[in-house]
Amino acid sequence: MATLHTYITLLRGINVSGQKKIKMTDLKALYEAVGHRDVQTYIQSGNVVSRSETASPEKLTRAIEKAIEKRFGYPVTVLVRTTADLSKIVKRNPFLKDQSVDPSRLHVTFLADKVESSLSKAAADIDSADDEFRVIGTEVFVHCPNGYGRTRLSNTFFESKLKQAATTRNWKTVNTLYEMGKNLESMK
Repeated sequence: MATLHTYITLLRGINVSGQKKIKMTDLKALYEAVGHRDVQTYIQSGNVVSRSETASPEKLTRAIEKAIEKRFGYPVTVLVRTTADLSKIVKRNPFLKDQSVDPSRLHVTFLADKVESSLSKAAADIDSADDEFRVIGTEVFVHCPNGYGRTRLSNTFFESKLKQAATTRNWKTVNTLYEMGKNLESMK
């Protein structure tokens, strides 16, 4: 029997403001049609946890993006992480060290690639009022004490400043996806 790898895939920009609408049942069926097993979706913003024989996250990304564009008729950026990746993200959030930080005000912006240090430094110099962020590896940890809906630190901001695709999830979603991935891996 082939080895199955557990992946967490994050779709950017679907089901937002009525654009790029994809029902989660249709998304699940698409994943199954391209060979994924044990497919689970979480909320409507394009979070999928599944297992695949594909060992390369890059190949997996391209296959899902191609299948979505063919099936739904528009491009969607897909970012892929493993359960091990999410474990590291959950453990290294720098804002959790401060007991006064409300976890409901934390977010993670997932990036397509590591950031060039010069771009990361330039972004860090921008005044973002009370909001804070830290770029670590392929993620940006974001703290918005006044709420994410009021911040300048959106996907568009990070895509513009860091010159790559990005999608953001709140801290609760990140932790839920991590738990879903761990549960799938325990089924081996």
